[in-house]
Amino acid sequence: MIVLLPPSETKRTGGDGPPLRLETLSSPQLTGLRAELVDELVELAADPEVSRSALGLSASQDAEIERNAALRTAATTPAIQRYTGVLYDALDVDSLRGAAAARAGARLAVGSALFGMLRATDPIPAYRLSASAKLPGKPGLAKRWRPVLEPVLAEIASAELIVDLRSGSYAALAGIPGSVRVDVVAEHPDGRRISVSHFNKAHKGRLARALASTRAEPDDAAAVAAIARRAGMRVERDDRRLTIVVAA
Repeated sequence: MIVLLPPSETKRTGGDGPPLRLETLSSPQLTGLRAELVDELVELAADPEVSRSALGLSASQDAEIERNAALRTAATTPAIQRYTGVLYDALDVDSLRGAAAARAGARLAVGSALFGMLRATDPIPAYRLSASAKLPGKPGLAKRWRPVLEPVLAEIASAELIVDLRSGSYAALAGIPGSVRVDVVAEHPDGRRISVSHFNKAHKGRLARALASTRAEPDDAAAVAAIARRAGMRVERDDRRLTIVVAA
């Protein structure tokens, strides 16, 4: 099983790994587009005004542009430790120990607008590029990623179950045949349900932690739902789509 996480806009700075070497990352089929995007971001960083427009940044976020300028020279850290925020706080991968930590390292992956897909241990620098970014003179990122990323994900999905926790814009970068998708809804006392936005990340992080650390080897949506329920989550299943139901 692979648990495919969304990335986060916020990332830890620094690291103690060597500078980025694209050839060492998992899924080498993605190296060509990764290299193109890295080069484009480094070049774009030379013009802060254009960078802000392309990346959706304000002038107070120019440190993000500086990160992109240093993409090829900055220190790296494993991807699962680079990303921060609500989902990654709930996942709390650093607190896992022993066999649970080893399982998490093998099962967790991150969807990325810059790298396509990363395994948990892939060493990367801090960067800024969201799936909705508009790089000057280039097609949208979904149009660029889909032809190269979909075959990679399809090959993985042919061998093991993928639980897809990506948000909509990152899911648009590539479809995954046979994956298990997860939604989060809040239920009011009168039965009304609404989609959960910000806090769905916390619930997906809890689910990711349960799936990453379990001894079980789920191979379908029913087995994933069973693991979630054992972790105390209320889950409904409709074929390969799971819905986590939380109190409003």
